[in-house]
Amino acid sequence: MKFFAINGSPRRNCNTAQLLDKSLEGVKSVFPEATAERIDLYDFPFHGCRSCFACKRINGKHYGKCAQKDNLQPILDEIVQADGVILGSPIYFSDVTGNMRCFLERFMFPFAVYSKTEVVNHKKMPLAYIYAMNASEESSYQIGYHDLHDHFEMGLSMIFTKPEHLYVYETYQFKNYSKYVSDVFDEKERKQIRKTRFPKDLESAFELGKKIAIQAKQHG
Repeated sequence: MKFFAINGSPRRNCNTAQLLDKSLEGVKSVFPEATAERIDLYDFPFHGCRSCFACKRINGKHYGKCAQKDNLQPILDEIVQADGVILGSPIYFSDVTGNMRCFLERFMFPFAVYSKTEVVNHKKMPLAYIYAMNASEESSYQIGYHDLHDHFEMGLSMIFTKPEHLYVYETYQFKNYSKYVSDVFDEKERKQIRKTRFPKDLESAFELGKKIAIQAKQHG
């Protein structure tokens, strides 16, 4: 069994990465012998879909597969054969990071077919999505984050399976808020949230990983 956590954050050791690592611990609690690997998208250069349509060319050698040659290609070849994938990203300007979006274009588009009858046979592994953000739960609904992300998850559902998801609110951004222009935040409040709520968020991420592993077992 092989599972991947895809880190769309440029930070390798902060909120999103920690949540993803905990989700992989949840996977390992179900499948101790499984390979559970985190991929940090900001560790290597790659690009999004270039609209070459090689993945849709009739009788083409790349039909149903991304034809772009870059650092993501060999990793993507493994991920599309995974038994489960957990995506994680901070929210920048209401959406996932640019690198995560580029990854999703490459991950999804080869399997999206412009046809009423043709299909691409591919693995429909269970998915999960972890969203980490500065916003409170109340303001995230007011801004429309959930509607936006639910709409995108619908696309993932059509290609793979309906994703499980976890929203993590009011994350702790800086080790020292006084060094940055950030007076819109209450540092003491954020520290308290980090101390009391984030451990519960990590527990939720662990349970999310367990759920994905159990789904993979059922699919298998």
